[in-house]
Order: sequence, then structure tokens, then C-alpha cells
Amino acid sequence: MNSKKTEWTAKWIRPKETMGDACPVFSKTWQQEKTPESAVLYLTSLGVYEACINGNRVGDYVLAPGWTVYEKRLQYQEYDVTGLIREGENEIQITLGKGWYASPMPGWVEKEKQRKKERKTGILGELILSADGASNGRVIATDQTWKVSQGPVRFSEIYDGESFDATFVSDKEEEVCEFSWPIETLIPQQGEQIREMERVCAREIIHTPAGEWVVDFGQNITGYVEFTVDAHEGEQIKILHGEILGKDGNFYNENYRSAKAEINYVCREGKQTWHPRLTFFGFRYLKLAEFPEEPKAEQFTAIAVYSDMKRTGFIRTAHEGINQLFSNVLWGQKGNFLDVPTDCPQRDERLGWTGDAQTFTKVASYNFDVERFFRKWLRDLAADQLESGSVPQVVPNFLPDCRESAAWGDAATVCPWQMYMTYGNTSDLAEQFESMKKWVDFITQSTTTKCLWTGGEHFGDWLGLDSPPGSYRGASREDFIATAFYAHSTHLVVKAGRALGRDMSGYEELFQEIRKAFQKEYPEYLTQTEHVIAVWFELTEDSQKTADALAEMIVKDGTQIRTGFVGTPYILHVLSNYGHTDLAYTLLLREKYPSWLYPISKGATTIWEHWDGIMADGSLWSSDMNSFNHYSYGSVADWLYEEAAGIKPVEEAPGFAKARITPRPDKRLGWIDVSLSTRHGQIRSAWRYVGDSVRFEITTPVESEIVIGDRRETVMPGTYTYWG
Repeated sequence: MNSKKTEWTAKWIRPKETMGDACPVFSKTWQQEKTPESAVLYLTSLGVYEACINGNRVGDYVLAPGWTVYEKRLQYQEYDVTGLIREGENEIQITLGKGWYASPMPGWVEKEKQRKKERKTGILGELILSADGASNGRVIATDQTWKVSQGPVRFSEIYDGESFDATFVSDKEEEVCEFSWPIETLIPQQGEQIREMERVCAREIIHTPAGEWVVDFGQNITGYVEFTVDAHEGEQIKILHGEILGKDGNFYNENYRSAKAEINYVCREGKQTWHPRLTFFGFRYLKLAEFPEEPKAEQFTAIAVYSDMKRTGFIRTAHEGINQLFSNVLWGQKGNFLDVPTDCPQRDERLGWTGDAQTFTKVASYNFDVERFFRKWLRDLAADQLESGSVPQVVPNFLPDCRESAAWGDAATVCPWQMYMTYGNTSDLAEQFESMKKWVDFITQSTTTKCLWTGGEHFGDWLGLDSPPGSYRGASREDFIATAFYAHSTHLVVKAGRALGRDMSGYEELFQEIRKAFQKEYPEYLTQTEHVIAVWFELTEDSQKTADALAEMIVKDGTQIRTGFVGTPYILHVLSNYGHTDLAYTLLLREKYPSWLYPISKGATTIWEHWDGIMADGSLWSSDMNSFNHYSYGSVADWLYEEAAGIKPVEEAPGFAKARITPRPDKRLGWIDVSLSTRHGQIRSAWRYVGDSVRFEITTPVESEIVIGDRRETVMPGTYTYWG
């Protein structure tokens, strides 16, 4: 990470006169007597930018400068552009789109809120040219001497897409004006850069029953399409994006709600290749509403765009359905970890929902190295947190009010603690510690009943399958869930404080008081989720008895889950930790609705928002709230890491400085091979049935406790084989 730039000679600039929907192109030319020894560009914007020097793109950052709480934290990027500068005349051009800063978002919020978010964009940048080893050199800085013109990007917004006219040539340069924006809010790049990470070739071109041409990539992704076409000047291309085909086999994207998710392109003469640059889409299918020739699959490539995270977790099994499930989890994370952990990447939402993030944070940190990703997002969470300690439902916060909810606001405690457990970095934990405490203190001060959390309004067990008619909130009592998370967050604050060497006696006493109050108020548990969180958060007087009752309830319910966003992440863990691993595998491997494998039978390549987004007869759950790339239920993958393969960190030695490996085999799965790259090296746990026996192979780079059946031993780094 670069050190912070503290002095800026540059001025914020924007077009002096409005350019309507067209994306402005800022430019500056200068004469260079000789090639500089070094050239460094510092650049940021309100909006998203793409810079070019002498016609060559600067860097490979997509949608820079990313998405933060702009009023308090705005990232800038630093680029080494030495190789782009030449002797003689040089020109820098910066194209600016609305991006997250100025697009009307979210699209489903009332128009008054949208108008408040229609903000003017602008850029700030300095190009420092040094010669002969000089520490200071010539500075080309944004100011009123720059010019601006309309560019070929005629329209670009996050939800509605992008329009590009390849025939457009501006014949008019206009003046810019300087404006004020605080320099002290600027921070060097903190999160992972957003990049074009993967390319997916079109699988086939479909001619639908409605007579439409539809491109199928075979994979739901986040990013944009690149197409190549041989056309005449002025011919039009119009492309719509969708995740699924409807029951009738025709293109469908009603679930995008008000998001147009549209590309419009005016062709120049001849062969040309193009893709959007200032927006993104979630899609598997493209409808070619207008196209100048009969399309061929080789003309289309989907470019997956997401934060540049290093892959760390790998899971393979003998069960193809589980392998596809894990692939869906990975693609769901990639598609929704585009600078912030969004709920979905396609419809008129795409927001950093805190509840989704906290349910998925553990598996996210096993699949990829997300320490830097969450470091940046959690700083934004703290920045958006109110003085009272209330945490908004989404970060960055774009909703009309700051209504907090249990299990959503608890991202303030759950996510920092999980980052500490996975990576062992005390400095990040220390950075978030005040935010963690503020959240717990907020609940303590705002509740209407001491040591319980009452009087609030919550999402409950969102999308619980036991929801009463007309509700999305599940049948679990909202105050029950709220109090359980109050206790859980308090406990995490205690753990975090102890890890940092703080005196946590006051919060420890509070946790014990909440626990006693919870047990008195809730002597019985009414739903699967209530059983699950009472055990997982260590609130029940008899965990084994409660887990046994959960298992009985699941069987009575038809041996199927009835949980929503709150209960689902922990249900298999509770079962396997209290002697019901067989039932946990039964739920995991269930293929009928509701189950993790049911969507796969309907062609899912990412995790769905609803277990039955596409129902058994092919009809859809709804068009209003039916995302097919919604990663929350992918939290099941952390059970594969921690229980099926048995790889767990030790709380006393976070970051996998030590490990506990307790694999739990099941013949129905056949075999599993899991590896996890940690800060201390790669841990691998694999088992395979050979007849009625099980062969275990474990490789660990650290001192580890291995538990297989009744066998328990502490081992040093190495590879070990066992039979059981």
C-alpha cells in the first residue's frame, strides 16, 4: 500500500456547462523536451474514470476509483506511466462516467431520494514528471487550463448500462471550472483493485420461440460483454442482459426490476471490437435486440470483472452436485465482491448489504484472500456508523434512513473477528475495535428491556422457509434473534478486547447478564433457526439437548431445512458438532426443494436468493425479488472446509498459526480433497472410502491437533496418513 499523498497542487474540475448524458472527456496537452526518468500519475474522481496518455490506457483498474463513503473516504490511484510519455507533444485524456457516485441509485427507492443522489461528477489528478533523479519535477495538474469535450460514450450509468457511438468525433472543446471538495478525505488505494479477471466464451447462440437471438455463456457472471462485428457505419446494436430463460424458453429479465441493463452501440465502418468501460452487469444471457448480422458464438466473450483477490480455498469431491455447488459459491463471491460485498450484481440494487456480508464472511475468507477487501469495506462501515453506534443496513449507505437490524448491523463485530481468526492481524482488529464496541453500546442504550434487545425493527430470519403468508421474515421471533445477536456481538467484543490486551470485565459481565436474561425470557425454542442460534451463540442451558431437539424437528419437518438468512449459515455446524453429522450430510446432499442442490437441477451456476427461484414446474418465485446471483446461502461451503474436511483455526492461535483438523467422512460423498492456503502455508485434508474403510491424508505446515474418531494427537508440520 502506498503512503498517503499529503500535498496536492491539483484542483477539482468539472465541465463548466452541462453535457447532458454524454460522458465528458477531460484533456491536457504539453510539450516534453525529453523522455522523463520517471512519470507518476495520481488520479481520482467523483464518478468512475478511465485515463489514457497518448492514446494508451493507463493501468488496468476498472471502475476506478472504486466505491467508498465518498464524503469521508475517497480513494485515489497511483500509476507509473513512465513508459507512456514521449518527447514532443503529449496528451492526457480522462473519460468520466457517473459510476456509483452519481447514478440514480438504488433504482427502487422513491424518486425524491434519487434526486438527492443526482450529483455532479469531477476529477482530480496530478502527473509528476521527474528527470535526472530529481525528487520533485514538473507537475501537470488538473486546473482551469484543462479542456473538456463530449466523447463517444453517450450515456453510462450503473443500472441502465452504456451507450457508445463509434462514429462520434467531437469538434468542440469547452472550458472546465474548478470546484471545492475536501482534500483531507483522500486516501491511497486501500482495497483490492477491480480488474478484468476472467474471460468466458459464448457457449451457444439460441434462436428462441419468440424469434429472438440470445447468447448463452453457460455461466452467470458479473462484468460485461465484448463483441466483434463487421458492420457498416451507423448500424445499430442493442443488447439486453438476463440471468435465466423463462419457462417458455424466451429471454427474461423482469427480475432486474427498473434496471434497464442495456447496451447501445453505433457502429463505424468495418470490423470492430468493443466492450463497455464505465459500468457493469450481472448476466448469463444476452438478448440481441438489434444486431447487424446473424450472430455467431465466436463473436461474443463475457469478461468477468471483480476485485483482484487471490484464490486460497479448493474443494473437490466425488459428488458432481457438490462440486457444482462449490463452483456456484465461488462464482457468487466473485460476482458480488466487486469492491464492496453486494447482495446481487444485476437488478436495481447491487448494494453492500451488511447482513449478507456477515453471513458469508467466513467462507469468503477461506475461498479467497479477502483481508484487504474487507479492511477497506469495514473502514467504510465505521465511517457510515452513526455517532449513536447504529450501523446502516447497507455500506456505503444509500438508503433513505439508517434503520439498523439485528444480524445486519452485527457485521460490525462478526466480520472483523472473522478476519482476525482467518488472518491473525491484530492491527486490523484494533482499527475496528471502537466500531465493534459502539455497536454493542448502541444496543445497550436503545433497547426497551435491559439485557434483551426489544423495541427495534428487524429483518428477522429473512426469507425463512417457515415464513407466514405474506411475510419474508421467517417464523422465528424477531426479539429472540435480536437478543441472540446482542449476546453474540458482546461476546465477540470481549474476545477482541482480550486479543488486544484490554480489560473486558465490563463487557464480560454484560454478556453473562444477557445470557441469563435470554434463558429466562426464552425457555423454549419454536423454530429451527431459534434452536440453531441458541446453540451456536452459546445461549442455551443444555446445548446437546437443544441440538437433539433441532434434529428431531428437522426430521419432523420432512428432513429439510426451514431456515432463512439467519439460521442457514450455522445449521449444519450445530448438527455435526453435537452428534448429528449423518443428518447434516442428508441435508447437504438433498436434491429436492428445499436444498442447496435443487437449484443445480434447474441449471444454477451461482447461488440463488430463493431456494425455489425457479419452481419445479419451471415457473418463477416472483419477478419482484428473485436474484439468481445472491451469495448468502453459499455460506454452506464453510461447513465443507471446517466439518467435512475438518480444517479449523485455533482461537488461541489465530490466522492458522495452529490448526485443528477433525474430518467427518460420509460414504455418500465418497471422497473429498480440500486445501486452504493460510498465512502460515497450505493445509490439506482429504479422505476417501476404500470399501468400508476410510483413508485420511493430512498435510499441515503448522503444529496441529488431529482428531479422527477416538484418535487424538498433536503433530508437527508434515504429511500424515490414517485409516479409520
